[in-house]
Amino acid sequence: MVEQDTIKLLRECDSGIQMGLSSINEVMDYASDIELKRLLNDSMSENQSLKNDLDTVLADYSDNGKEPDPIAKGMSWLKTNIELKFNGSDGKIAELMIDGCNMGIKSLSRYMNQYKAADERSKDIAKRLISAEEKLSQQMRQFM
Repeated sequence: MVEQDTIKLLRECDSGIQMGLSSINEVMDYASDIELKRLLNDSMSENQSLKNDLDTVLADYSDNGKEPDPIAKGMSWLKTNIELKFNGSDGKIAELMIDGCNMGIKSLSRYMNQYKAADERSKDIAKRLISAEEKLSQQMRQFM
């Protein structure tokens, strides 16, 4: 049970990190404020570092992780690109990022509760990812 819950939690973290990195990439070209760009770059670096740690743990379990759901990824891309075409302001970017962070926090919290038997390393990665999402959400508020 421990190994099964661990792998499932790690896969959900992997999917979430990939969605986050993709979302940041999508909004980066629209950002005009230097501080906003810096915060987005910092978040991308933090997520990439988490992804590297996650990939190491996944490799220990001989697992390749999980791609984000194609429908969810497509809907996110569509929403982001349509909204930014009409209003590519820093405030809109902040709003989209906060919405994405909140969805990630909710999902990861649900998975942490669902996969309670997961090992401590996977729980630590999930907690660090939730913390990174909370931090980015907080940082984006100044651009609203």
